[in-house]
Amino acid sequence: MTRPGGEWQNWGRSQRVRPLRVERPGSIQAVQRAVLAAQANRMTVKPIGAGHSFSGIAVAPGALLELDDLTGIVEIDRDRKRVRMLAGTRLHQIPKLLAPHGLAMQNLGDIDRQSISGAISTGTHGTGARFGGIATQIVGATLVTASGDLLTVDETQNSELLPAVAPGLGALGVLVEVTVQCVDAFVMHAVERPEPLADVLADLDSRVAKADHFEFYWFPHTDVALTKTNTRLPGDAPRHPLPRVGKWMDEELLSNGLYRAVCATGAVIPAIVPSFSRLAVKLTGNREYTDASTGVFTQNRDVRFREMEYALPAENVRPAFEAMRALIDERGWRISFPVEVRFAAADDLWMSTAQGRASGYIAVHRYWREDPAEYFEAVEQIMLSFGGRPHWGKMHTLDASILRERYEHFDDFTALRDRLDPDRRFQNPYLERVLGE
Repeated sequence: MTRPGGEWQNWGRSQRVRPLRVERPGSIQAVQRAVLAAQANRMTVKPIGAGHSFSGIAVAPGALLELDDLTGIVEIDRDRKRVRMLAGTRLHQIPKLLAPHGLAMQNLGDIDRQSISGAISTGTHGTGARFGGIATQIVGATLVTASGDLLTVDETQNSELLPAVAPGLGALGVLVEVTVQCVDAFVMHAVERPEPLADVLADLDSRVAKADHFEFYWFPHTDVALTKTNTRLPGDAPRHPLPRVGKWMDEELLSNGLYRAVCATGAVIPAIVPSFSRLAVKLTGNREYTDASTGVFTQNRDVRFREMEYALPAENVRPAFEAMRALIDERGWRISFPVEVRFAAADDLWMSTAQGRASGYIAVHRYWREDPAEYFEAVEQIMLSFGGRPHWGKMHTLDASILRERYEHFDDFTALRDRLDPDRRFQNPYLERVLGE
């Protein structure tokens, strides 16, 4: 289906564009036709998923492809625990698709609205020092290249390209299928506790090393860390999920409903923010439960925000965090959104933020009706001084001249883009900035 383009904007309302046309292909062949049509009309073309990136990586000034009809499982290899699925499949759909086969994804982030192709293209990740981002779970992919041809990349075909395709930033072609290396379905025991921030920072390396999955949130203007420690258990382990009413109160009434009202008020009256933050750490983040992995990894986030996140060498997380904390105090900012700290294993993917090094992630947020520029740009300078690499799907100001120095395979990746997309059919302003010409 093709129609004239109306205005598109992302979830965080940080990006908007009026594409020349919008297409909703219902098959892989329709994607090929759309790419060929864009080529014939000298028009750029770009697929979008859920629009959950905060950077301009998904902005489509030419032809915008909505892949919502390309969802579901194509093939399952139960013996190898590999699942081939269409690229538009949303992360929140995957647990039900995998459940009849006794499988699950190895690790997930805390938001599951994204499409699988968007998540791997931007380097989306969860937490856990022994686990990589979602892109590390990809063992095969099929792309429509700028010529309209299908390029299959897996262990038997073009295997040397797999480290480039995931994450590929949407610069190499349109992902139409991905093959995920799954694991047997498992259960997790979750412990969420408010703890003194000083104690958490002092013991950070040990906590990260001992836990399967560890992260913490810190509300500026407090001295408390909201810690989350998840332990993996076999799929047949007893489950003790959160009571439905209690979960609704924590995650909907407090974390979404009340929090939205406070953020909106704080944008107008910043003076209320510190008091609310101190109250928030008393009311939330203190619970223990055991449930299916996907029910523990992900949470519903309705309060709209904007985000910047940097990946650091794991050993630099604490000093970078302390420098950022001192900066907030020094500037006197009133920040209503918490800072999130997570961890991931090193990987060998060319454009992964964890390429070649065990990594920690520091994410900062602002309510969407507040201007994040001053806060984000100042924090960005701290992250850069500690060896940071920006998350591709989140806000940052870097360009190719800086990013080239931070990625060992940067030139390999751009050379592959030159080969697969010499006319820059998949280009947009963001990719022009971060990859250059």
